[in-house]
Amino acid sequence: MSKPQCGQSLKPHPHKTAMNPALHRSKIAIGENPLSTPNHHRLKTAIDENPLPTRSHHGSKTLHLHLGFTVVMANLSHIPKIKHLETDNFLLLAGPCAIEGEKMALEIAEKITGLTDELKIPYIFKGSFKKANRSRLDSFTGIGDEKALKILRKVSETFAIPALTDIHKESDAALAAPYVEVLQIPAFLVRQTDLLVAAARTGKFVNLKKGQFMSPESMRFAVDKVVQSGNENAILTDRGTMFGYQNLIVDFSGIPIMKQYAPTVLDVTHSIQQPNSSAGLTGGRPQFIETLARSAIAAGADGIFIETHPDPAAARSDGANMLSLNALPDLLQKLVALRKTVNGFSS
Repeated sequence: MSKPQCGQSLKPHPHKTAMNPALHRSKIAIGENPLSTPNHHRLKTAIDENPLPTRSHHGSKTLHLHLGFTVVMANLSHIPKIKHLETDNFLLLAGPCAIEGEKMALEIAEKITGLTDELKIPYIFKGSFKKANRSRLDSFTGIGDEKALKILRKVSETFAIPALTDIHKESDAALAAPYVEVLQIPAFLVRQTDLLVAAARTGKFVNLKKGQFMSPESMRFAVDKVVQSGNENAILTDRGTMFGYQNLIVDFSGIPIMKQYAPTVLDVTHSIQQPNSSAGLTGGRPQFIETLARSAIAAGADGIFIETHPDPAAARSDGANMLSLNALPDLLQKLVALRKTVNGFSS
């Protein structure tokens, strides 16, 4: 593949790991430095007018956008224990909001693993080992860091599936990395450079959740922080955008935009949240989970993120916006059928 046209290269990120050869393949070359010029919105125009073709997530690809901006896409086949990528199905990230106990985690993982093996869906089990971003001081935050992380590792080993967990501070990256295959950056924290760099330096896949206050185009810089830190393995997940104080909306035009930077997932459970209630508890409208999931597949999302629980009303965190575990089979069957149709359009 030919190199981008000559232009002024961006200076490397201060946290860039010089020894990693991958950085030479992910360098940004552009006529003007988009981080310093007020005209960086021109990149959005170039993207909107010249969208890239839909891509499979089977292999990493170096993509050349307008103005010489180069992105190295993550290769999802490098996720340890990932299965069924050959089907070109959507990626599923699913599990409870938080690890509440071993029995619950294993029950959920067993049910979803059985479904995804039957439907040939690539699957990553998700569960937070600690919930640091709660509305109230008396809200549930976890069962203990090490205890929860050991449960995540047991889920991964028992069912031979990759596991994902959130981190909230730099020290969490080194703490959680030995137990999981994917580290997740919460939406509220996705602009925290030191946190992203710490996650990237573990060598794990990094799932970057789009801030509720951020544009799809701005997520390019979050991906770049990971890549410039020596790690090409970034995933983007949209979880809605604030609409007033107590509602979220999903802009589906953001999916093709963010797919130009990394494999892109829609979180269909957090996107239907109703945050900032006067009682300090987050509400939700789970009746719209299927609507968002079907729309995301139709829009070309690479994956779907779902929080699920055997009894959402009894869940200790985010129960109001979870999908009942019993409702998952029907939803996944519909999404697989829809994905086959969408794949047919792009073939």
